[in-house]
This record gives sequence, C-alpha cells and structure tokens, in this order.
Amino acid sequence: MEISLFVESLIKILFLILVVLLPLVSFLGVMLERKLSAWIQNRYGPNRIGPFGLLQVIADIPKLFFKENVVPAAANRIVHSLGPLISLTIGFSLFAVIPFGDLLPITIDGVVHNIRLQIADVNIGILYILALSSLAVYGITLSGWASNNKYSLLGGIRSSAQMISYELSLGLSIVAIVMLNNSLQLDEIVKAQSGYFGILPNWNIFVQPLGFIIFFIALFAETNRLPFDLPEAEPELVAGYHTEYTGMKFGMFMLSEYLAMFSAASLITTFYLGGYQAPYIESLNLSPLILSLVQVGSFFLKFSLIVVFFMVVRWSMPRFRYDQLMNLGWKVMLPLSLLNIAVTGFFILKPLHTWFN
Repeated sequence: MEISLFVESLIKILFLILVVLLPLVSFLGVMLERKLSAWIQNRYGPNRIGPFGLLQVIADIPKLFFKENVVPAAANRIVHSLGPLISLTIGFSLFAVIPFGDLLPITIDGVVHNIRLQIADVNIGILYILALSSLAVYGITLSGWASNNKYSLLGGIRSSAQMISYELSLGLSIVAIVMLNNSLQLDEIVKAQSGYFGILPNWNIFVQPLGFIIFFIALFAETNRLPFDLPEAEPELVAGYHTEYTGMKFGMFMLSEYLAMFSAASLITTFYLGGYQAPYIESLNLSPLILSLVQVGSFFLKFSLIVVFFMVVRWSMPRFRYDQLMNLGWKVMLPLSLLNIAVTGFFILKPLHTWFN
C-alpha cells in the first residue's frame, strides 16, 4: 500500500510539473501576458516565430540556457546560486496541497480506482501554505545580499519589508475562513462551499467579501507584481534583486514569479470561489468520470480568469510609492483584517437568523 501510494504521488507530481505547470507558465503565462500587454499598449506583440508568434517561448528557453552565467567577482557564489533555486522550489511546492478536483475514477483490469486530484491532502494545508510563503522572502533577500550590489541589496530589503508587511493581512484574512469552515484542510474548505446562499453558490466570496478583497490585495503584494513590484523597480533599482543575474538563473526568477502568480490564483479559487465546485452541476446527473472532468474544468476556468485579471492590472496601473505601499499594508489592510475577524466571530456567535427570534 505504501509503495502504491508513493508511486501514485510521484506520478501526480510529474504530471503536475511537466504536463500542467510548465506548459501553463510557458503559454498561458508568458505568451498570454506578452500578447495581452501588447493589446493594452496598442502595439505588436511577438509575431515572428511560428503562427501569430506562438512559438516565441520555444525560442526564448534555449536562449536563456545558452547565455553566459555571469557572477560578480565579489559575490558570494554559493548563496548567489541558491537564491533562485529557493524561489523556484517554493513556487512548485505550494501546489502540493491545492485540490484541482475531487475524485477521478479510473478503471484498471476491471477494478475502479478513485484517484484524488491533489498531491497531498494534509490536514494542516493552510499552515503549510503560510509557512512556505513566509520562506519565499529568503530567495529574494539572499539574492540581493549575495550579489554585492547596492541596487540588488535595496531590492532585497524592500522585498523583505513588503512581504512581511502583507503576510500579516494575508494570514489574518485566512483566519476568518478557518473560523467559518472549522478546518485547515483545503479539500474540506472547498467541500464546505457546496450548496447555495439563496440563488448564489455558497462560496466564501459572498460570505467574506471584505476578507476576499484583503486577501486579493495581499497576494498582489506577495507576488511582487505591479502595482507592488517595488523590489525590482527599474527606474530606481535597475532591476532590483536580480540585477546581477543572467542566463538560466534569471530565467528561474522569471519562472518563480509566474509560479507565484499561478499559486495565488489557485489559492483565491480554493478559498473564495468554491475551488472545483461548479454551480448547479448536480442537476445534470453526470457520470462520475464526466463530473470529475467538469470539476477540473471549473477550477481551471476560475483560475484562468484570475490570472488574466492579474495581467490586466499589471499593465494598467502605475507603481505605488514605497511610503504608500507601507501605509496601505499597516494602516489600512491590517486594521481591516482584524475588523473582519471580529465581525466574523460576532456572526458565528449570533447568526443572522437568530436576530428576530
């Protein structure tokens, strides 16, 4: 049983990385963002390599591999190489606890095997996510320090201050979700969002609108994307923490940035948009296999819409000043997070339907 569980987990990991994440990063991430940014800015995007420029990514990847790996003479070479590796590892690891669907029935030799569409269904999934997101700051901070460059160092320091500031609001917004669902397990949180709130699906976005807004903004800051990309603000810091990185090390930072955006979209989908739940799907009386595929499609549809929104915001809004960034995190987001917990606790102790009894 343990060997079969190990093999099943290994197949899930390889499938997720090689079949889902890397193609998503390459095409949905890089190509869609380049095409979308070109459309928003009224210019041509990639249009030379392949039909409509769709093979541009295939040309970019070998280019990064064959570029010279330049390390500054006074840099700490070990830590300099370790920084992008930490960021990339954490980017992949966050997907281990995301439930992309419920159970996928597969028949092998006449025996039906129910495959859970989640690599690790751990009962402390939220703590796992918070722990890994806290470690993500080390990849950027160490890269800035190890480069022996003042611009890189400033970018690393900015990143550590920014990510710590917004992690507080991020964690506190999740506390309200835990209070409502009485579980740290992501699959249980998704299942708790089944059913309906009147004619609306019983998703947490309708029950926790303030928590959703706080969580969304905090994730923007955590992913270091515009309007929160102060750690790599090019008018001030050249390229911030990755100024001294070339070749595939630079490519690893870019890959980890897209993985962070994809994991953020997955978390928003899981915590607030019902995860793989599809409204009114139970009325269609679908077979278990078709139902499972529809649930996976529902998850990736919500996920894709959030990713597109991330991209539109990046190419539509100006960057915050650093003082505005800190003021928003400490003077607005943190008090609102605490208020949201207090209001949630009040309604749990005295539900709305008891007010008129």
